[in-house]
Amino acid sequence: MAFASGAGGPQVLTTRFARQVVLGRWFMVFACLLILSASGATYIFGIYSKVLKSSLGYDQRTLNTLSFFKDLGANVGVLSGLINEVTPPWVVLAMGAAMNLAGYLMIYLAIDGRTARPPVWLMCIYICVGANSQSFANTGALVTCVKNFPESRGIVLGLLKGFVGLSGAIFTQLYLAIYGDDAKSLVLLIAWLPAAVSILFVHTVRIMPYRRRGEGSSAATSNDAFFCFLYISIALATYLLVMIVVQKQVTFSHAAYAVSAAALLLVLFLPLAVVVKQEYKIQKELHDSLYREPTTVTVHKPAAAAPPRELLQMAAPAAAEPEPKAAQQTEQSTTSSCLGSCVRHMFSPPAQGEDYTILQALVSVDMLVLFLATICGVGGTLTAIDNMGQIGQSLGYPAKSINTFVSLISIWNYAGRVTSGFASEIFLARYRFPRPLMLTLVLLLSCVGHLLIAFGVPQSLYAASVVIGFCFGAQWPLLFAIISEVFGLKYYSTLYNFGSVASPIGAYVLNVRVAGALYDAEAARQHGGSLAGGDKTCIGVQCFRKAFLIITAATVAGALVSLVLVWRTRKFYKGDIYAKFRDGAAATTGGDEEQEEEEEEDMKRTKEAAEGESTAVNGRNG
Repeated sequence: MAFASGAGGPQVLTTRFARQVVLGRWFMVFACLLILSASGATYIFGIYSKVLKSSLGYDQRTLNTLSFFKDLGANVGVLSGLINEVTPPWVVLAMGAAMNLAGYLMIYLAIDGRTARPPVWLMCIYICVGANSQSFANTGALVTCVKNFPESRGIVLGLLKGFVGLSGAIFTQLYLAIYGDDAKSLVLLIAWLPAAVSILFVHTVRIMPYRRRGEGSSAATSNDAFFCFLYISIALATYLLVMIVVQKQVTFSHAAYAVSAAALLLVLFLPLAVVVKQEYKIQKELHDSLYREPTTVTVHKPAAAAPPRELLQMAAPAAAEPEPKAAQQTEQSTTSSCLGSCVRHMFSPPAQGEDYTILQALVSVDMLVLFLATICGVGGTLTAIDNMGQIGQSLGYPAKSINTFVSLISIWNYAGRVTSGFASEIFLARYRFPRPLMLTLVLLLSCVGHLLIAFGVPQSLYAASVVIGFCFGAQWPLLFAIISEVFGLKYYSTLYNFGSVASPIGAYVLNVRVAGALYDAEAARQHGGSLAGGDKTCIGVQCFRKAFLIITAATVAGALVSLVLVWRTRKFYKGDIYAKFRDGAAATTGGDEEQEEEEEEDMKRTKEAAEGESTAVNGRNG
């Protein structure tokens, strides 16, 4: 049974159309949205950190060390990038699912007392492995989407990273509905849910042939669908924000949490309607083109007659004799000169915007400047996020308010990601406003949040969580879009993950060595000069004042460093940086063999749809 759009329109609610939807590029985007909405568990460390601290008897510096290894695992994704260079995305997603389940499940067993208390170094390995799965999910899903939509990379990065930012609030609502207010069970949910989602869509996420706008079906690459996804994500963020505020004011029963979680899932799956709508548009465009454009057949005559088979057979042995020697010489020269060629060209990079090699990008001044700015900016905001529970506790906020801060950070983390992604893309297209300059402005704005924490202004932690969450989220799409634009997409899987390495470096310096050490020193002063066997909690604004004054100074330094990148890329961003995707040949976005296979599959599906439409219309006309 099927229905059609008007007389002779394309048929839907058929097996063929369902297959088109599931195999289409927009369903792949939907799958990536779900994968990434379940891959941001590292951002709710503040909720279950108190359980880790109390169950295992850690002091603040030990807890911050665990937090550092969490950030190290979440952001050091070079391995996943290198694997993604030589394997299809499903391999990376499957590996990430296994690591997520193994790492967080062992943490849950430890804090629940089901295993012997592990040493600190082993807990660091557990949380590093579990958090590293996030980089595998990001690489497999996000990098694939950027390569499939290279002309909309800012929008793609902002949208997908926005769902990562929302994942903390999504996890909070789901764990309250499934397990109740039990922080230990939150770790269990973090263990199995992301792994299940990645395995469910493991074969959906793949590199697809890029269609330039104006070629073929415009619905296949239109930005309209991304804006529909944006509106749905705004509705999702608004719903989560309302639920956070309501749950703070009203005591919810377990049944009420279940109802709110069901509504959350309904909104979360709403993008599927956009997917069906886009695939229907593609089908309609194909249907219209079949009857608007006449079918033409072009016959190409051969330039010269082919030689007789006997002559080919006689010539074959003679031509084949010298081939092995030539092949061996070529192979030997290629092998011997490969390393020398890489080293020789390492310090001779191409023009900005062209495809850099991995070594050329890593040793370039642009990458160094971007790396230093990210260490200061992301490191400072991540320190505030990871310590939000202890900051609220030291300033005398109730436990319910502290959970609200963590959830607010998640919401505004999302807002920062989608705002910087979409706004930077629009400003770049209309006004040639460079993304590095927007990064500088975001770094300066984050200083406001750090200063609010440093001076402990009464009731200012709400505003600080908003500013810090927004700025932390806004930095990521800008960072990854700048890397893709300045250094090209050929080795984006690896370079994308290298950019993330700056985050744990900044977190280690500013979180462990600065915030953790100064907190413990103040706590020891308050409790008789020692933390052994007593209350390890520090009370008062002085617990974090010095740390966040230092973090503010470091962030200002990062903003000044980022101005160097603004100056170096000013000419590049004044031009049309996407011109080669519109005017030149299609960009190489994946391995040649995989690209050819996807191209053949895409053509096969189009042919089947065309044949189906022709048969259906002929049947009606007949």
